Amino acid sequence: MLDSLKLGNTAEVTVTVTEDMCPAFDGIVVHRVYSTWSMAHHMELAARKVLAPHLEAHEEGIGAHLSIDHVGPTPLGHTVRVVAEAVELGPTTLVCDVKAFHQRESGEKLVGKGRQVQRILPKGKLQQLIERAAR
Repeated sequence: MLDSLKLGNTAEVTVTVTEDMCPAFDGIVVHRVYSTWSMAHHMELAARKVLAPHLEAHEEGIGAHLSIDHVGPTPLGHTVRVVAEAVELGPTTLVCDVKAFHQRESGEKLVGKGRQVQRILPKGKLQQLIERAAR
């Protein structure tokens, strides 16, 4: 990792809740709100954006953990801002706190919070792990 990756680095993703982000089971949308699995995707993406600019050419990151508390709804058509912040950093590990906010006229409201962990490996080592898993 480059020295530019530091505790406190942040990145964010902003999305408008669309029908395909609503919880659906067997093709039936059950609530017209932002789903937990969409929040998980956007939290992973925000955390990746914290790491990606600081990878060396021979390195790659891979997700190792994600935990989420989905604490409030965001209706279809509304905007969500997801923020990741580097809170722990080791030689091969980046831990980000992640938060999701419903953007409203009256201000932001926290709708999700969690933690995301990425491991940083040489690309060759990661490829070996993937090939071994395929056998």
